Amino acid sequence: MSTDLKFDFHTHHDRCGHARAKIRDYIEAAIAGGLNMIGISDHSPYFASEEDQLHPGIAMAKSGFGDYVKEVLSLKEEYKGKIDVLLGVESDFFPEHIELYRRQYEQYPFDYIIGSVHHVDRVNIFDRNRWGGLTNAEIKQTKDRYYDLIAQSAKSGLFQILGHIDAMKGFYPDFSKVETDTVEHALKIIGEHPIAIEINTSGKTKDCGGWYPSDEILEKALHFGVKVTFGSDAHDPERVGDEMEEVRRRLKEIGFKDWAYFKQKKMVLTPL
Repeated sequence: MSTDLKFDFHTHHDRCGHARAKIRDYIEAAIAGGLNMIGISDHSPYFASEEDQLHPGIAMAKSGFGDYVKEVLSLKEEYKGKIDVLLGVESDFFPEHIELYRRQYEQYPFDYIIGSVHHVDRVNIFDRNRWGGLTNAEIKQTKDRYYDLIAQSAKSGLFQILGHIDAMKGFYPDFSKVETDTVEHALKIIGEHPIAIEINTSGKTKDCGGWYPSDEILEKALHFGVKVTFGSDAHDPERVGDEMEEVRRRLKEIGFKDWAYFKQKKMVLTPL
């Protein structure tokens, strides 16, 4: 494979209710940006809910999931020879519902599944109000719980990519300064499994600025043999591939030699 392979595995579209434009628009943006692969990875439905669409502004309806897959597979065929369109999904990780989610995903030919922890103690990680009034000890406990969930998601065997593994800092930049050894423990576990973490450039759109995860975490990830990949987390076609080349350079500076792409849930390493 060419050493300058260009890809973006993390994109969202109008089906989730909080992103702009159609899947086709993201594919066209990827072609215009010179990408070799574009991963389609909208938010999974809340499969454990009795409601068809629990949060219309956050994730697609359960009844629409099959249509989502069908559309991506149809576009994969249509664009064959122009760009590789990969079927993905960004899945919530709820340990208590993991087997339900596993059964849902086994029905479809996913190239990869991104596992993301979006909720800790039943509160969204991006909820600005969750930190008010917490003691330092409680803040540390929250961070410990977050990284324990990430470690569990790595062990689950359901995911090929772990999404934005320090995104809890998004609207609480001081999160990065909270000292705990659970970050290293999670990275060690991730390094023992055939999965990759993404460098996700959407952190620049939040209060924390920059990317997920931090350089400090990436340096530790390298130490533990963690594999890396790239995702813009685009919610607008204009952000497809956003800062991919900058990420490539930074990873080289940190000491990474390659990064991963996925097809039919198989990891392939390609030189940076």
